[in-house]
Amino acid sequence: MRMLIEIVRQSLATLWAHKLRSFLTMFGIAWGVGSLLLLVGLGEGFRSGQTKQLATLGQDIMFMFPGRIPAVEGSTQSGRTYHFTYQDYLAIRRDAHSLRYLSPVLNREDIRAVSDYGSTNGQVFGVAPEYNKIRNVPIGTGRWFNEEDNNETRRVAVVGWELLKNIFPGGNPAVGSTILLNGARFEIIGVVAKVGQDGNNGTNARIFIPVETMRGLFRLKEKNTEDAISFLNYRPTVPAQHLQAKNELHEIIARRHGFNPKLEESFEDWDTIENNARVGKIFSAMDWFLGVVGVVTLGLGAIGIINIMLVSVTERTREIGLRKALGATHRAILTQFFVEGAFLTMLSGGIGLALVGGLIALLAMLPAPEGFDTPRIVPASAIIAILSLSIAGIVAGLYPARQAALLQPVEALRQE
Repeated sequence: MRMLIEIVRQSLATLWAHKLRSFLTMFGIAWGVGSLLLLVGLGEGFRSGQTKQLATLGQDIMFMFPGRIPAVEGSTQSGRTYHFTYQDYLAIRRDAHSLRYLSPVLNREDIRAVSDYGSTNGQVFGVAPEYNKIRNVPIGTGRWFNEEDNNETRRVAVVGWELLKNIFPGGNPAVGSTILLNGARFEIIGVVAKVGQDGNNGTNARIFIPVETMRGLFRLKEKNTEDAISFLNYRPTVPAQHLQAKNELHEIIARRHGFNPKLEESFEDWDTIENNARVGKIFSAMDWFLGVVGVVTLGLGAIGIINIMLVSVTERTREIGLRKALGATHRAILTQFFVEGAFLTMLSGGIGLALVGGLIALLAMLPAPEGFDTPRIVPASAIIAILSLSIAGIVAGLYPARQAALLQPVEALRQE
């Protein structure tokens, strides 16, 4: 134990005696570790930010809009438009087996909302009660409407956070108050909390009412049929069944409207499950790219460390010969260089880790742009970076030290 303590003392004394060389070695290690951690952390922050942004829409959402039915199959120049109907929605709810939740959406943007304090044009959505289980509609105060509200065509409304500021300025209480929608009196039963980081999500500027109430008061009369709906929102039973669910809806609607369900131009689908998988692949490729850049930077740092350690040991061949002449063993000499390399790499790796951690903490205090999250340190990257440079530094020191230690003391003392 005393011998080990003495070796450690000698190693630290040697490092202190060559301060510039030690600093350059430590700088190379800290730079390599910090660069890798920061690059991987930026990639993870971007992935996390995009995931959060997509989550503001909802979970496992699928949209279906009507397209055009071509007069001649495969032709995009001719055809007729068609519209989903409320009866389509009822048929899908009855016959589809891969759906967890389904809601029709009747969307009108020409409805005037008037309160005792102000007025505005609002985007009114008539939706089924399970709509809030498909889309992200967080309720800040009050409640969401239920099946009884829908079945009894109650005139109740849930108002978006942004729109509420126009009709209830100054923080006037909204829940329990009434508003007029094109002259029809509605009771506000809930207020949607702000959706999205900057509140620029469309949900914030909407008024939601039960779909049966919407059909009774505000039908989509500009469509070819008074029973028309704007589009469908749904969630599959499990995400893996998203294609099966989409095909089921295509089959049911095509059968009801008399066309081939395989005509792609007849539907406009937005599958967020498929989009998320595609985005995940892009981010995985980005992680690999940033990781490769970080590894290259790490490799350059390792080359610098190896070069410095090789020069350091070569210059100290006479020192090794003198120590051997004074009785130092082969093992003691190798242990000293091992301790020096391990101390330099672990300390430098810790410094690089601390600097990146401090930088990330500073970035966390700044407002992040939408779609980007604060970078985070990936533990696996930190471990790989520090271990890689540690191995490079230790091996670079041990190999020439071993060669010098194998020389006879008189031969080592002759080295210049």
